[in-house]
Amino acid sequence: MNINLSNKDLSGANLSGTNLDSANLSGANLSEADLSGASLDSANLRGADLRGADLTGANLWDADLTGADLSGANLSGANLSSAFINDANLSGANLSGADLIGAGLRGADITGANLVGARLTCVVR
Repeated sequence: MNINLSNKDLSGANLSGTNLDSANLSGANLSEADLSGASLDSANLRGADLRGADLTGANLWDADLTGADLSGANLSGANLSSAFINDANLSGANLSGADLIGAGLRGADITGANLVGARLTCVVR
């Protein structure tokens, strides 16, 4: 996919189940958006605002979330394996049951995040 939504205001949008594989969402405002069950494999979400977004069961394999704000987001059951989450804000996020195997979390803020049942074989890259 060659979808370019960089720096767009998609706050509160219903994007549940949407295929956004390889989309450019860098700097996009996705706060409070419904991305449950969405496919964001290899998507560029660098610096995106995902505060309070619903990413329940979303596929974010190999996605770039460097510097993204995911505070208060619901990522329960999400696939974040091999994702780049460096320097991201995950404070207060729900990561219960999420797959973080091979994810890069260097400098990420996970203060108050729910990690119950999350798969956490992470790498620092």
